[in-house]
Amino acid sequence: MTGVCGCCGALRPRYKRLVDNIFPEDPEDGLVKANMEKLTFYALSAPEKLDRIGAYLSERLSRDVARHRYGYVCIAMEALDQLLMACHCQSINLFVESFLKMVRKLLESDKPSLQILGTNSFVKFANIEEDTPSYHRSYDFFVSRFSEMCHSSYEDPDVRTNIRMAGIRGLQGVVRKTVNDELQANIWDPQHMDKIVPSLLFNLHSGERTESRSPSPLQASEKEKESPVDLTERCFRELLGRAAYGNIKNAVNPVLTHLDNHCLWEGKTFAVRCFRIIMYSIQSQHSHLVIQQLLGHLDGNSKNSATVRAGIVEVLLEAAAIAASGSVGPTVLEVFNTLLKQLRLSVDYELTGTYDGSTNIGTKIIKAHEERQLQEAVIRTIGSFANTLPTYQRSEVMLFILGKIPGLHPTLPPTGSGPDVTRMIQVMLLKSLVQVTAGYETTNMLTAMPSSFLEPLLSLSLTEDPEVRLLVLQILLSLIDRKDNRLKFSDVSIISDISVLKLKVDKCSRQDNLFMKKHGQQLYRHIYMGCKEQSSGREHYQRLFTLLALLSVELANEEVVVDLIRLSLALQDLALSNDEGLPVYNRCAVHALVAAYLNLICQLTTVPAFCQHIHEVIEMRQKESPHLLPEDVFIDNPKLPSSLEKVGGDILFLQSKITEVLGGSGYNTERLGTPYVPQYTDEDRLSKRKSIGETISLQVEVESRNSPEKEERTPAEEITFETLKNAIVDSVGMEEQERERRRLVVEKFQKAPFEEIAAHCGARASMLQSKLTQIFEITIRPPPSPSGTISSGFGQTQSRSIPIYEMKFPDLCVY
Repeated sequence: MTGVCGCCGALRPRYKRLVDNIFPEDPEDGLVKANMEKLTFYALSAPEKLDRIGAYLSERLSRDVARHRYGYVCIAMEALDQLLMACHCQSINLFVESFLKMVRKLLESDKPSLQILGTNSFVKFANIEEDTPSYHRSYDFFVSRFSEMCHSSYEDPDVRTNIRMAGIRGLQGVVRKTVNDELQANIWDPQHMDKIVPSLLFNLHSGERTESRSPSPLQASEKEKESPVDLTERCFRELLGRAAYGNIKNAVNPVLTHLDNHCLWEGKTFAVRCFRIIMYSIQSQHSHLVIQQLLGHLDGNSKNSATVRAGIVEVLLEAAAIAASGSVGPTVLEVFNTLLKQLRLSVDYELTGTYDGSTNIGTKIIKAHEERQLQEAVIRTIGSFANTLPTYQRSEVMLFILGKIPGLHPTLPPTGSGPDVTRMIQVMLLKSLVQVTAGYETTNMLTAMPSSFLEPLLSLSLTEDPEVRLLVLQILLSLIDRKDNRLKFSDVSIISDISVLKLKVDKCSRQDNLFMKKHGQQLYRHIYMGCKEQSSGREHYQRLFTLLALLSVELANEEVVVDLIRLSLALQDLALSNDEGLPVYNRCAVHALVAAYLNLICQLTTVPAFCQHIHEVIEMRQKESPHLLPEDVFIDNPKLPSSLEKVGGDILFLQSKITEVLGGSGYNTERLGTPYVPQYTDEDRLSKRKSIGETISLQVEVESRNSPEKEERTPAEEITFETLKNAIVDSVGMEEQERERRRLVVEKFQKAPFEEIAAHCGARASMLQSKLTQIFEITIRPPPSPSGTISSGFGQTQSRSIPIYEMKFPDLCVY
């Protein structure tokens, strides 16, 4: 029988004999290397046998696994690995099928050692670049199994860590093998990403919690030194780095879902870390896609708790800072629109205490302090996004935010939640505007503050709310300060020598001159009105002084200096007047502000006589009335008199004296001698307009331009160089005359009796009717014909209309 068996063994196929020979009698001896070399040479010489070798090895491995002969299992896998690395023929596809079948068998085992062995073999296979494509290979099982290993809950912590790390390496291998193979199932499909990404995030988060408790040994080898967190992060970065434009959404959506399901937005730290990895790993030109997905997710969580929304906003803040080198995408205004929408919703939630005004919100309790934290986070994020934009886009964003402020535009829908909500939204949007304008750099003030932006902004400074006025001043200061002089004027004080401030003063450019010519009077008026407000406090006067100082340093020419001095003297008159009903503190603050500013402007003009007068008045105040100087007013507990009835004499700045000394230095004495009078305009509709007469002032101004008294037209005059020169020189005087005329018309409609106003309007109506009658007569009357005219029965001539074919034309007109 022994001879018979030996004879039958000799008749077995050669490849089986070669495979059998690589297995030693004792599995602890390991693979028989000499016989393995023979098997490898045979497989290379006869590649058509490779698939049979793989099938036979697979058969032996399955039998050894079933018999728990794990030593032979390891030898079989080692042999498979070596054959796989050595052979790259066209028949390798069939061999790979046998190889993957054996790997699958190992991964299905309950023993962790076999799972790790199978994973290591698969990783080696994943690093091989195959010469021939595979049309029918599927990796769905491996994605599911490796993801399951990533969530292993094995009792032994060391074994559990090894299994999880094996699962991570396996997922990395699947991605490497399939991401660039167009013939394979798309690894970026949601069915695969929904398994891969959460598995990586689970290990990233779990490793963060245990890393501090069990640090790796210092003397460990390089392979052992890599922790699960490091491996997971490396795998996650590799996955995201391979993502193309169309795959970003499928890669990021599982991250958002995982953070939602495990309530990881509230902690912020892990969510921020995840998106830092994402933003640094993807291609920079795809950054805006991630930001858009975050914005969409924020919209989808509009009714979630404030802590969740704040976490998403914090992540947006980090993502915007990282994307600064690239772009926030083509829909810039859409980004800000979403953030402003969240800001408005948060204000509604805080003040109403409910979502959508409903009372049955279950267990959701709106906490005001959490909503305020969210609002602050949104405002910071708006500023972070704005810092990534070029100047021209930032200007558009400024206009966009200003257009969202309720109460500025009658076309905006009402807030529907009362004045408190409107006020809060105004404050929040202005704070957002402060963030956008912070650090804004421009050389042309006309483009930085066009009329469409400046006029609505200044109209907000007329409101009764002191916080709104303070924010408007802060925005103006940010835009006007282009040379970083603002902080040098933060404290209102009398400085004997302004050279210690080291001010940066340049010559006023042509664009700056045009800006002040166009908007200077508006700025002066709003400074005056700001000082006149009874609710103005210490911060208001400090910022108004800073605004005056910046105008003098940044935008002042000779004409602007004269106007600012006139404005200062008008403010002094305002503080002296008892008609305005200003409190004592406000009047003292205005006096102190005027003293500090005139002390500054006199040193900037460098006119000795002007400086002497200002210093004399200041010295006199220091002796007799220190409560009219900033050092005694702008402090925590100022000591002020009960009334200011006896202010006069040498402690006041005299307009006649200032006009005299500046006139000797070439300044316009006529303009200096004219007191500054602020004019009321249509912007008052946002502040204290409460009477019908004031409400119709806009209509009156429009009508006054077309009133019957102005119908007479002057004869056309010849336009020469002198005419243009005179027009430019007299433009300021004409503007003042026009404003005075408007004031008289408004006053007439406010104070005149009703009968007089009705008669005026009736005269206008009759005038309009007569003009219409004349126009109709001209258009309806037939044109004169060449045949002449006929007489009517009343002795008037009447044109006779005859057919054109009966007309007699000269011969020269006929051809």
